[in-house]
Amino acid sequence: MQRRNFLKKTALASSFALASTSLFPLNSNNKGIKKESFPLKFAPHEGMFENLAGTAISEQLNFIADQGFSAFEDNEMRNRTVVEQEAMAKIMQKRDLEMGVFVAHKIYWKEPNLASGNKEKRAEFLAEITTSVEVAKRVNAKWMTVVPGHVDLRQNMDFQTEHVIEALKQASAILEPHNITMVLEPLNFRDHPGLFLSESPQAYQICKAVDSPSCKILFDIYHQQIQEGNLIPNIEQSWDEIAYFQIGDNPGRKEPTTGEINYKNIFKFIHSKNYKGILGMEHGNSRKNKEGESAVINAYKEVSKF
Repeated sequence: MQRRNFLKKTALASSFALASTSLFPLNSNNKGIKKESFPLKFAPHEGMFENLAGTAISEQLNFIADQGFSAFEDNEMRNRTVVEQEAMAKIMQKRDLEMGVFVAHKIYWKEPNLASGNKEKRAEFLAEITTSVEVAKRVNAKWMTVVPGHVDLRQNMDFQTEHVIEALKQASAILEPHNITMVLEPLNFRDHPGLFLSESPQAYQICKAVDSPSCKILFDIYHQQIQEGNLIPNIEQSWDEIAYFQIGDNPGRKEPTTGEINYKNIFKFIHSKNYKGILGMEHGNSRKNKEGESAVINAYKEVSKF
């Protein structure tokens, strides 16, 4: 998936065909006690610490917990095998790691789907939401990412907005009985030109119109710094519809302290709002190998000193 090109590719399903809990042991030096904790629920992703932890997802989950992180994010979770999902869920439960978002459906990067009002595209989306409910239950996820896709250049934007709202209302009806929330992610014009959803006020308006606890905003700080700036005021105004954050500095989409965003002040503000949700570390590492991975951990320690 283009916007996730810094993420490690999902392991081949065949490598988990014979998996069981015995394939996911705790490290021999792991006593199940976190070294320290962060003031917010930061969620690393697969591959972020593979040099320090090991290439196996089990090793990485245990390492993440050992470093004091309390959540894990995996955009590709729905594409993993059921065996792998269940095995990962067992480790996360044992290590008290909360599951963050995964992408709930096929994203249309180059053509309209939800904005078009096309009934077949809408039915496809709703079927994928239904399937993703089962994934969410399997891994104890409370949130799933939704991206409405490309604009429809042949329709007025107001008509497109109504089409999106109707699709999301129907998706919310599927999600509400399970207490699962889809989070709408606005994406910036530079990395993803032509997408329907790009700004936080637009997402806010749509969520208000859908009017469901199962339809909220994923505020990706990296995307919104590029798209609109004015981060803390926009977070403040969107607050009652925000259910999830993602992180990445700009330029570069690497860890905090590598770009222009004052993450210490942003995290201080989010913490002051008594935010209990997850902040996904959806970025790459600015340096390679073990040194770069240690730098990521140290960066989060630094921006947590507020």
